[in-house]
Amino acid sequence: MAFDSNTANALADQLARMKAAHVRDGQPDQATRARWIDRAVALLVENQDALYDAVSADFGHRSKDQTAFADLVQSVNALKHAKKNLRKWMKPSKRPVEFPLGLLGARAVLHYQPKGVVGIVSPWNFPIGMIFSPLAGIFAAGNRAMVKPSEFTARTSALVAELVPKYFDAEVLSVATGDAQTGAAFTALPFDHMIFTGSTAVGRHVMRAAAENLVPVTLELGGKSPTIVGQSANMAKSARRIMHGKTLNAGQICTAPDYALVPEGKTGEFVTATRAAVAEMYPSGLKDNDDYGSIINQRHYDRLLGLIEDARQKGAEIVEINPKGENFTQQPHHKIPPHLILNATDDMAVMQEEIFGPILPVRTYRKIDDAIAMINDRPRPLALYYFGEAAEEREHVLNRTTSGGVTVNDTLFHVAQEDLPFGGTGPSGMGNYHGWEGFLTFSHAKGVYRQTGSEIIKMLRPPYGAAIRKEIRKRLTK
Repeated sequence: MAFDSNTANALADQLARMKAAHVRDGQPDQATRARWIDRAVALLVENQDALYDAVSADFGHRSKDQTAFADLVQSVNALKHAKKNLRKWMKPSKRPVEFPLGLLGARAVLHYQPKGVVGIVSPWNFPIGMIFSPLAGIFAAGNRAMVKPSEFTARTSALVAELVPKYFDAEVLSVATGDAQTGAAFTALPFDHMIFTGSTAVGRHVMRAAAENLVPVTLELGGKSPTIVGQSANMAKSARRIMHGKTLNAGQICTAPDYALVPEGKTGEFVTATRAAVAEMYPSGLKDNDDYGSIINQRHYDRLLGLIEDARQKGAEIVEINPKGENFTQQPHHKIPPHLILNATDDMAVMQEEIFGPILPVRTYRKIDDAIAMINDRPRPLALYYFGEAAEEREHVLNRTTSGGVTVNDTLFHVAQEDLPFGGTGPSGMGNYHGWEGFLTFSHAKGVYRQTGSEIIKMLRPPYGAAIRKEIRKRLTK
């Protein structure tokens, strides 16, 4: 919807209808939740070609294969995983009670209740997956959802808004399209929970807006995810996997490797290996290669070129990885070949902000503790990557650093594991989802205590006497 004076009211009215439906219908049973999940899967499977075309058009060009596995398959896997585990997840959890009350019939149980209506603010980099992957946990927990997709991928957002009413009643799932003003009105709504995926800067605004209504939030942000190449790493294999993470979606991924830390004396070997890796992945070149994506828009394209030029002006050595020597100045789309920024320093913008593109600063370290110190001097990242075969060094890195998640000897893959929680820490986010943890995030764990019929508890009521004092003496011990 285009933002006007009525948009905020329309959004509030829609949320009110969905909340009323939640109260009216009560907690959905397993069959209803499974049906909602099945409809989400059907929407993706039955409309995949239209979704591929919309995403590619929004980007100027993006590989349909990439959209297939990174957006659709990832979402379908999450939805199917949730459906498979519904019965187990929904089952109340028994908890022990104080002795001897349990022996006398008292019981304590956790009931996992849907929160109600969850707001999803999704980003442009994976404009399908970042809607439907969270929906797995949201529907599994029995919630309804309102979605605000990104205005940067307007065709995809419009298509999702067109398709959703064909599969879902508006009281179960609805979509609100629009610009940043619509997004601001959306995040100001009194949802029962809200999940936002995007930049740290915007995340602060979202959290501030949510605080006005005391809405609990899950923030999936980003930051500068470091990659450590250990002394024991296989350089060719490491470079191949690092550059895959850096060139997938042209580096426009919140968990993409943001900068690399390479042992002193191995920079040349790393550069050679990255050149070979890119040439292997894109043997026909980059410019007209369907497998290599475009930057989302002119604004981000100019920003990335500005990062490269800023580093050049401040003394960095710029290595353009362009296997076929193609001319990227004249092109129909916003494509940028991968760039390495050697001798990157802290005063360069490329080392101060999340890159979100195919640019990789490279710094060197003498000892592994020096690499750890570089990481710990910065805000906690969403992801960390370690390459190497030295178990002691690997564990040292894992124990001395804090990040949202880690992949060892590859990049990105921890995010694809539905049984691992995904989320950030500090400036890279809060809360997590995926799998069981996603079900918990979107559920209210309600404790229920059922009292024993025994009157042993009467000692807790006035008038207090010898029995309660004896019990107190027993418990107040070291």
